[in-house]
Amino acid sequence: MQSGDAVLLPRGGIHALVSDPGIPEEDIALYKTDPLCGNISGINACTAVEDPSSSALVFSGCMEFDLGGMHPLVSLMPEAMFVGTLLDRYPELLPMLEAMAREAEAERAGYAGILARLADVVSASIVRAWVECGCGDASGWVEALRDPRLGRVIAALHRDPGRNWTLAELAAEMGRSRSVFAERFMTVTGMTPVRYLTELRMQLATQWIARDHVPIDRVAQKLGYNSQAAFSRAFKRVVGVSPSAVRSQTGG
Repeated sequence: MQSGDAVLLPRGGIHALVSDPGIPEEDIALYKTDPLCGNISGINACTAVEDPSSSALVFSGCMEFDLGGMHPLVSLMPEAMFVGTLLDRYPELLPMLEAMAREAEAERAGYAGILARLADVVSASIVRAWVECGCGDASGWVEALRDPRLGRVIAALHRDPGRNWTLAELAAEMGRSRSVFAERFMTVTGMTPVRYLTELRMQLATQWIARDHVPIDRVAQKLGYNSQAAFSRAFKRVVGVSPSAVRSQTGG
């Protein structure tokens, strides 16, 4: 990375930002923070220097994306998405990054909130650029976005994930026979309709339990499971941990 670059980590993985591979990294959580507004804080990790230009100003943040029916796109995105490689094709990103630098340096009234909004736009622009460049190995999901008949099926699943959907009902949503629908769905998404619905349910369950603190038995009921035990087995099979573990990890 160079000065003025930006990088998006779609899956929010643990990472280190260092000026040389041999320099030991430090946990950012150990630094003292200075609240600026809302959930935005500043950190001054630089010692006093005679030349301010030798210091580094880094803006970082976490955000949630709602991709609707295209949630598998996140797992197909590269681990790191660099603006530096996109500037030639999308020059509009550079003025936004320069505006963020000016806001951070000038510290005018409301600058922290403006920085957060600019970061939202930059991140969304990076994702859009990736989609417009072909989505790498995720071309099937772009095809799904462009297929209105398949889109109706995906919309129906998201609209009522707790329904006990049958293959015939989903095929009817698409207006095709069961065999044609099943083949088309597998070709475009890379998974069966049942697998897609199960993963959708577990994604929603994780969100409801971790973020919204919905009781586990209520989550199971909303997603169409006859018992909390059946839901918990399905959840652990897909997510890898139990619903109660997710709840305890998030203090729910």
